[in-house]
Amino acid sequence: MARNPWLVIGGWLSVAAALLHVAVIAGGPDWYRFFGAGEGMARMAEGGSPVPSLVTVGIAGVLAVWAAYAFAGAGMIPRLPLMRTALVAISAVYLLRGLLIVPVLMKPGAPAFDIWSSLIVLVYGMAYAVGTWRAWDQLPTTKVSHALGS
Repeated sequence: MARNPWLVIGGWLSVAAALLHVAVIAGGPDWYRFFGAGEGMARMAEGGSPVPSLVTVGIAGVLAVWAAYAFAGAGMIPRLPLMRTALVAISAVYLLRGLLIVPVLMKPGAPAFDIWSSLIVLVYGMAYAVGTWRAWDQLPTTKVSHALGS
């Protein structure tokens, strides 16, 4: 499969987001606040709770898996299970999260972080969606009968 620049870009964006989440753990409570995790997460981090770190590592792990799907869809690494389904789902999650900009913009005095984070994630979703669309015919299909062992 030829490399798909949209999925390559999407993959690297997801890698960057995963690394940023790891950096937030290292940065501590002030970073949780700055990057919009909320005051509750920041206070738990200040109190030494493992919850903020566990949640953030979990998010970083999901983002890393999403990057792997983008790279697999671009032909950079071996195929992964349920390629089409995963890439459509990842595109949808990023796009839906990005579209939160609409209600955010309707709130007077919306925080700049909410606006920028929505715009950034919308770009992620567009990269995945365009890349998935362009790679669609080259992505492996999953046959239900084969998946069920028939």
